[in-house]
Amino acid sequence: MHMSTDDPGQDHDVVVLGGGTGGYSTALRAADLGLSVALVEQDLVGGTCLHRGCIPSKALLQAASVMEAVDDDARRWGIKATVEQVDPAALAAARDEVVDKNYKGLLGHLRHSRVTIFKGHGRLTSPRSVLVSPRPGSELGAPVELRARRGVVVATGSTPRELPGIPSDGQRVLTSDDATRSDRIPRSAIVVGAGAVGVEFASFYRAFGAEVTLVEVLERVLPAEDPDVSRELHRALRRKGVKVLVGARVQEATVSDQGVSVTVTDANGAHALAADLLLSAVGRSPASDGTGLDELGIERDRGFVVPADWGRLETRVPGVHVVGDLLPPPSLALAHASFAEGLLVAEVLAGLPGVPVRYEGVVRATYSLPEAASVGLSEPQARELGYDVVVNRFPLTGVAKGLIYGQGGMVKVVAQKNGPVLGIHLVGPHVTELAAEAMLITNWEALPSEVAELVHPHPSLSEAIGEAHLTLAGRRLHQQQAS
Repeated sequence: MHMSTDDPGQDHDVVVLGGGTGGYSTALRAADLGLSVALVEQDLVGGTCLHRGCIPSKALLQAASVMEAVDDDARRWGIKATVEQVDPAALAAARDEVVDKNYKGLLGHLRHSRVTIFKGHGRLTSPRSVLVSPRPGSELGAPVELRARRGVVVATGSTPRELPGIPSDGQRVLTSDDATRSDRIPRSAIVVGAGAVGVEFASFYRAFGAEVTLVEVLERVLPAEDPDVSRELHRALRRKGVKVLVGARVQEATVSDQGVSVTVTDANGAHALAADLLLSAVGRSPASDGTGLDELGIERDRGFVVPADWGRLETRVPGVHVVGDLLPPPSLALAHASFAEGLLVAEVLAGLPGVPVRYEGVVRATYSLPEAASVGLSEPQARELGYDVVVNRFPLTGVAKGLIYGQGGMVKVVAQKNGPVLGIHLVGPHVTELAAEAMLITNWEALPSEVAELVHPHPSLSEAIGEAHLTLAGRRLHQQQAS
């Protein structure tokens, strides 16, 4: 039971406002360093990633990969299996079981670390205090003030953006939050936004037989990635039967009990599209309103909280730090980047120097079918920064395991001429697992010749990374020439 507001037990070393990946990683690391920690969360600890984002969506994509494998087994390997039916309720139950096990594990970890959780809405009332208002299910009978001796960490996350004039209703017009919790498999879908979330759900819906149209206002899918990644994934989506419209904008929509009708304009004019549902995958907005930041004079930019010191992730008000989706670029709004931010801030609050996050060295991963992953600079970025660049594109089908998978894909290495690797870009099956090696190569500024000395297992997809560097080092094996 939580104590009253005038009880000295409400003093803590650190108060964390928000229990998502950034907030709970801060809390766990601070507690591990011997600090007393209060964690304020108005919903469920784990946040968007655990309950409405990363984890449930990847559970669904695992099911989608099984569907694709059944078709591939019949087509390529002579295993004449067919899918009799798909039980959407069982699919949703398996997804929820994965989430629930993760959630219970996290709660146990927080309890073991002696992090005190307060269920309610938190608002900063000073640089060292947070007022928590009770929420349904909270043990708090009245508002409680938490006082922080060392500092407050704001980690209130983000919410999905909606398409202008097309509000979500959770049935026909969905946000990504809605889609990860849905127990429906549509016969057709319009997905607006071809970033990571959009291409992941386009892959999921298509694997279960839906007619899918993917609409992107910019000129390519995954527009933040290297252009070769965009081209490779665009081709893969089209091969699977996804209709991809780039340089296209949704102008209007009509929603009825039967579905959604939209008008889309692109370079070829206006197109009328209709589907069971429309998924808005146009990004997320920081959830910083109502947190008391403005009253403290803390700068916000379009809702993002701008640190005065990126090396400490500290705002202009000393002792108030920020992590996670509230941070503007160069932060990446990725769960694993939030973990690193939480570790940094906890260590700073414990009096340690902390390790600033190098965002250019953080892996970007898209769990579509096939997957895409990258780390470091794209080729255009490297050239814009003035590097004398050498590039090699190695097809995954250039190694035996890539031929066995039969899904195409590539490894692209961007390196400085006579210098280190600047970026690695991947498309293909399971490349989000290969990205760990790419991360080490790039962050340790390895030379292609140094990577070429490392012996990769045969047969494996990882050989493609080794072979790409062998060619750049002038020691090519199976690749005829650099491309």
